[in-house]
Amino acid sequence: MKPALAILGTGSDVGKSLVTAGLCRLLHRAGVRVAPFKAQNMSLNSYVTPDGGEMGRAQVLQAQACGLAPHVDMNPILLKPEADAKSQVIVQGKVWRSQNARDYFDRKSELLEFVRASYDRLCKQYDVMVIEGAGSAAEMNLRDRDIVNWPMVEMADAAVVLVADIDRGGVFAQVIGTMNLLASEERQRVIGVVINKFRGDLTLFEDGVTFIEKHTGVPVFGVLPYLRNLELDQEDSVDIDRFRKTPFEDDTVNIAVVLLPHMSNFTDFNRLAAEPDVALRYVASPRELQGADAIVLPGSKTTIADLEYLRKVGFEEALKTHVQRGSELMGVCGGFQMLGKEITDPQHVETGGSSKGFGLLEVETELLAHKKTVQVRACSLPESWGHECPVEGYEIHMGATRGANDIPSCFGILPNQEKPSLEKEDVRLDGAMSPDGRVWGTYIHGVFDQPEFRRRWLNRIRIRKGLAPLDLEISAKVSRRMSQALDRWADHLKTHLDVDRIFSTLGLGDSAPD
Repeated sequence: MKPALAILGTGSDVGKSLVTAGLCRLLHRAGVRVAPFKAQNMSLNSYVTPDGGEMGRAQVLQAQACGLAPHVDMNPILLKPEADAKSQVIVQGKVWRSQNARDYFDRKSELLEFVRASYDRLCKQYDVMVIEGAGSAAEMNLRDRDIVNWPMVEMADAAVVLVADIDRGGVFAQVIGTMNLLASEERQRVIGVVINKFRGDLTLFEDGVTFIEKHTGVPVFGVLPYLRNLELDQEDSVDIDRFRKTPFEDDTVNIAVVLLPHMSNFTDFNRLAAEPDVALRYVASPRELQGADAIVLPGSKTTIADLEYLRKVGFEEALKTHVQRGSELMGVCGGFQMLGKEITDPQHVETGGSSKGFGLLEVETELLAHKKTVQVRACSLPESWGHECPVEGYEIHMGATRGANDIPSCFGILPNQEKPSLEKEDVRLDGAMSPDGRVWGTYIHGVFDQPEFRRRWLNRIRIRKGLAPLDLEISAKVSRRMSQALDRWADHLKTHLDVDRIFSTLGLGDSAPD
């Protein structure tokens, strides 16, 4: 076994994913061959690898921190919730089956073998492993069915760092309670504690550090101040809460993203939100659309159910009214399917039967049992957009959407080649657009990630609104800034944590990597 460090938490969303990514980045900058690992993720935010495998986005960020291309072995099991007690199970990048929670837990030994195989393959390639846990390190009702926390720690013979979130309150109960619930052999593996998301004067918590160390017997490696405007893709949907009350202004491009009960891949809009002239708001009711220049229907894990939900709460009429008044409306993946005339489900991929769409695009969708997962390189079609510029992303969907031959498409999916060009006979068309260009949809997740297309789209809305277009360099700077965010976060960890002590546990000497 290679040296391994496990980042476990006192609960969900305490910062395990980002602490893991930051430590991975510091190790990578020191020249250490390091890889991330999380045995099991539950998330509707997923990513498609170059070879077509599907995995959680948290390990994608961590792989980037390590300077690696993401691989499904870094997240061998991904659970994508379909209902309160049922999930689609992705094993080593491919759909395995859909199961309810109890049946899934009954397969613990079988699932552990997948986990072990993936971990062993990574260990043969890298010198250090950094493992992320899930939820709380002391989920007492799940201990006998757990495959991601202590069984993984034991499998890897890992040292443990415990992360707690002081911003949510109760940090002493979080840390001390968690430690008290651990078995003695588990407590012995905990080498230290990280207090995350502190706001205010750090000196005021010095006695708090002393109290925690006295009552747990383990050192506090540091207190991490809350770092604002950290532009890193988050896996948990709680990250959208900070955009719930974004004010719309007359001099900004106001974008409303409709919250769906089973929304997937909200990271599609992170780069839009980072643009200086954009006000992006997630909306849960039709009245919150007021003032929106553009409205987005995001992806969905259960498209028909979410479509019926939107219709029930009044979004159908509201969307049509806003389009008539001049707003632009676009859909990504499941959102694209909703904009069409009908969605049929003859193979019972979701609920079976059919459902009437919003009828704003002249297309129809049939849900299919086969799940398509592929990375794509594309170009915007000049006849639809008036320009040809690159778009990159990935497709994750279980359906085929078709329309009449005269329906404008949005993008041309390119075959693998060095230079994007639409001058190829094997270009595959994607998406659909209304004749006036105000309504459009695509299957490409990440459609706004490339700065040129993002800026051109925003500028066309600005012009329609009577604002002057902005230079492409503004969006290019956004992309560069977001690519540098990992180093900013790693520097933050190095400043506020005793990284020397953490890394000495891995046999890397007495001084932290630069």
